This record gives sequence, C-alpha cells and structure tokens, in this order.
Amino acid sequence: MKPVWIITKRELRAFFDSLIAYIMITVFLGLSGFFTWLYGSDIFLLGQATLQPFFSVAYWTLFFFIPALTMKMLAEEKRSGTLELLLTKPVSDWQVLLGKFSASLLLIVIALALTIPYYITVSSIGPVDQGAVWCGYLGMILMSMSYIGIGLFASSITNNQIVAFLTALFIGMFFLIIFNVLANNFTGNLAQLFHFLSISTHYDSISRGVVDTKDIIYFVSIAFIGLTLAESVLSKRNIVEN
Repeated sequence: MKPVWIITKRELRAFFDSLIAYIMITVFLGLSGFFTWLYGSDIFLLGQATLQPFFSVAYWTLFFFIPALTMKMLAEEKRSGTLELLLTKPVSDWQVLLGKFSASLLLIVIALALTIPYYITVSSIGPVDQGAVWCGYLGMILMSMSYIGIGLFASSITNNQIVAFLTALFIGMFFLIIFNVLANNFTGNLAQLFHFLSISTHYDSISRGVVDTKDIIYFVSIAFIGLTLAESVLSKRNIVEN
C-alpha cells in the first residue's frame, strides 16, 4: 500500500499547491454556512437544533464540486503526458487510481471536518439528534465515494477536463435525479429497480440515522464500478501503446 499512499500525498499536495483545495473548501464552507444559518430553510427559520439545512445544501454542492476535483486527475495527466510517465514507474493502474481516489476523498473529509463547528454551535442551541448528525456525515462521505469513482472514470475516457466534468455530471445526474424520477413514473419491479438505483433512496435512509448494510454496499459498489471501468480504460490504453 506504500505506492498508494505516496500517490495520495502527491495528489493532495497538488490540490493545495494549485489552490484548488483552498478554493473548494472556502466555497463549500461559504455556501453551506450561508444556507445553513442565513437563507431559506435555515436553522433559525426551522426553530429547532438540527443540521438538516447543512446536509441538504452539501447534498447538492458535492454533486458539482467532486466532478470539478476529479476532472483533471487523469484527463490533464493524459494531455500533458505525465500519466504515461507515472505508469512507467513500478506501480499498477489500480494503485494509481486508488491513490487519486484516496486523495479526493481525504479532501472531502477535510472539508466536512471543518463544518464540525456548525454541529458544536447547533448543540449549544438545543438538543440535537446525535444519530442523525453523525449518520448524515457518514452518508456524505459514502455519497462522495460514489461521485469520486464516477469522476475518475469520466476523467479516464478523455484528455479534456471540461468534457470529463460534464460527463461526470451527466452520469451522476442519473443516480441523483433521473432514476428517482423514473421510479415515480413506473410501477412494480421496474419502479423498485429505479428506486434502488437512486442515490437519494440510500442517502435518505442513512441520514435518518439508520445504517443499513445494503446502503453501504450500494455506495461502495458505485465507487468500485467507477474505478474498475477507469482501470479498464487505462489498461486498454497501455495495450494499444505497447
């Protein structure tokens, strides 16, 4: 696992050196803080100690932020030729992908950890449903894993960052919106299938404080499928070059 950790540190350093991490974290905290405390269905309007407004905002902001994080991880390296250089080192395609996946996930975890003051402040206002709060954070992390897997796959199939970004959004939209819409417009087994494929089904279940194995497997499976498809693209590229 040492090569994975080396690549993870390399990618994290690249995030912070290029200011991407600072911009992403600042915008994430700014948006989540604004909508949690000041606008719309904020905590003061709801009149109860809950972090639900924050999770509702983060649910959508991560959908856009994660493709922005992952869009250059493979696409830009392919365009500049650094990916080929990296793959000539004694590391496997899987180690490269896991390193990039871990770096993205760690950055998301850091961003979420910086919102802990929201939890502390809300706790001082009144009694908080502890299970719902921590399961909400768990749901955010699991959902992020899925989006990162999708984003890396999208980044692996092109050397254009914008195309990678839009592709990741397009694929993610099926899981976030379209499957849910289809589930509401069909009946029977087909409706159940679309309902199961929808991210909101599994995230809502976890955010209510119920941690079900099938929900964890769902998010991990999407991430794994995304990484597997990305590895398949890289493998075919290596075969063609050889």
